[in-house]
Amino acid sequence: ALLAPNKWRSIGPVNTSGRIDDFAVGRVAGQPDAVYVATASGGVFKSTNGGTSWAPVFDGVNAMMSIGAIAVSRTNPDVVWAGTGEANNRQSSSWGDGIYKSTDAGKTWKQMGLKDTRSIARIAVDYTNADIVYVAAGGHLWGPNAERGVYKSTDGGATWRKVLYVNENTGATDLVMDPQNPQTLYAATYQRQRAAWGFNGGGPGSAIYRSTDGGATWTKLTNGLPAGDKGRIGLDVFHADGRIVYATIEAGGAGGR
Repeated sequence: ALLAPNKWRSIGPVNTSGRIDDFAVGRVAGQPDAVYVATASGGVFKSTNGGTSWAPVFDGVNAMMSIGAIAVSRTNPDVVWAGTGEANNRQSSSWGDGIYKSTDAGKTWKQMGLKDTRSIARIAVDYTNADIVYVAAGGHLWGPNAERGVYKSTDGGATWRKVLYVNENTGATDLVMDPQNPQTLYAATYQRQRAAWGFNGGGPGSAIYRSTDGGATWTKLTNGLPAGDKGRIGLDVFHADGRIVYATIEAGGAGGR
């Protein structure tokens, strides 16, 4: 009776809306492209009419709704991967509960492990074999953990192997595959940790690594890159020529591209 005159109102938790973390395109000859958009706190949206209309395709999944990465297999566009947990560093960033896979173009999804990565920044699918998948995991934002770095699956996500790991405070925030050779990959690692009183973004763990054997071994690249501690790094490979690699690097006094 005492509460009857009062109206309930939402007081949180609240996330900043509007962030888009990733997008991917599934292509089938003779059909409209399927465009998937990963949102920071609203799941996955899909369009099959060039973006004229969008439909949520992840809302019915019993999962965290923060999506950090999305990828579609080039050899089988019905296979879509969604990595939960945005890899951004804001106080309002939501974490995730692993990676999910759809084999019917987003109609249904299955949890495929990596639950404690908390944030997945990038997914790379081998364009010659849909069962070979690489994941760049940022790890916990608010503390250290070992489930971070680059993971690889050769059985469609049934099992995963951590192929690149720096330390419990450093995860992977970008991952690109050579368009001429799927055995060659470039990974960006990022040392970060947020606390209630501030944020440490950068350190000796941040670097660029290259593998030429499908992730079995990695070489840290330093030639021509800024010296000293670095922050977040973004990568891309020129699709017409795998020898051209771009990097945007956060570094004191020498950052840039």
